[in-house]
Amino acid sequence: MTDAHPTPARSHERPPVYVIGGGPGGLAAAASLRAHGVRAVVLEKSDRVGASWRAHYDRLHLHTTRRLSALPGLPIPRRFGRWVSRDNVVRYLEKYAEFHDLEVVTGVEVTRVERAADGTGWQLRATGGRELTANAVVVATGYNHTPRLPDWPGRATFTGSLRHASEYRNAAPYAGQDVLVVGVGNTGAEIAVDLTEGGAARVRLAVRTAPHIVRRSTLGWPAQLTGILCRRLPVSLVDRLAVPLGKLSVPDLSAHGLPRPDTGLYARVREGSIPVQDVGLIDAVQRGKVEPVAAVESFDGDTVVLADGTRITPDAVIAATGYRQGLENLVGHLGDVLDPRTGRPRTPHPLPGLYFQGYTNPISGMFREMARDADRIGRAVAKHV
Repeated sequence: MTDAHPTPARSHERPPVYVIGGGPGGLAAAASLRAHGVRAVVLEKSDRVGASWRAHYDRLHLHTTRRLSALPGLPIPRRFGRWVSRDNVVRYLEKYAEFHDLEVVTGVEVTRVERAADGTGWQLRATGGRELTANAVVVATGYNHTPRLPDWPGRATFTGSLRHASEYRNAAPYAGQDVLVVGVGNTGAEIAVDLTEGGAARVRLAVRTAPHIVRRSTLGWPAQLTGILCRRLPVSLVDRLAVPLGKLSVPDLSAHGLPRPDTGLYARVREGSIPVQDVGLIDAVQRGKVEPVAAVESFDGDTVVLADGTRITPDAVIAATGYRQGLENLVGHLGDVLDPRTGRPRTPHPLPGLYFQGYTNPISGMFREMARDADRIGRAVAKHV
């Protein structure tokens, strides 16, 4: 890695390709560009690569297998196990940047991407008044970029602790407390289980829409492989097949307040809702350790009002309510490149010389798809420049 001063291209050289973001998507894209003979400079706003992974909660592991999660050109070490831990993901990303001898500049945050005045490249504005000229740009600032906390009525009046899941590390601060986790995606489900195992006195899980729950692995067969096989099949076919398979592998939790969803599994995926991979939630719900409750409607002093009218008084609320990608200021002015509903890129390659990497969350595995997309970006940019 280098310091916070990108080396400008010499007058007789082409400008480099700048990759914005030093997470797995950005590093994979940079390695692919290098493999295709293109100079790539990674600009990372923090002081190290893999910043978002360093900030995740302690018990997090990849829900995809080690073999199917490697980035281009470097396998994940066997000693990291089948389900790679957060700390080992960080170690892998550090080794990845070193192995590929990537040109990573830390401490530089790109705030705006604009077309160059001559129309042949791109201009990047960054912290410290920097203006960088790029031959092409790969935006890889991350899927989990900006925590999204709903503006619930009365939220400011809540006298308990209210934090976004991005601030959660482990259960130690919540020992002996009554905790409400809001959101039943993979993050909310895993945090709820972590709290029960870590000594919280009571754990409730606020559910707005019943999730699809799948086993991370069944008889050694990982759910990721099923996702890969199903990804190209018609949505209606996958939804029909998922119903009997779900009933065979996952017990009915309706009596415990978590009914089976009434919408198709793959239809929900196409809308951006990934199934919850079970890492203890089923058992915790069956044993009454995690209590599903209705969605949060509002706050009133020390009270949380739920959608069914129930009023509860938890000591702490952890909002696992997702993230925004935060791309509006960076590229929102470049025309119709972002979906106004989600804030995510409409396509991975909306304009000549502009590429997006890592803004989908497919059932086939985010790391796997970033690796595949990185190769496509490398080939496309090499042809472009």
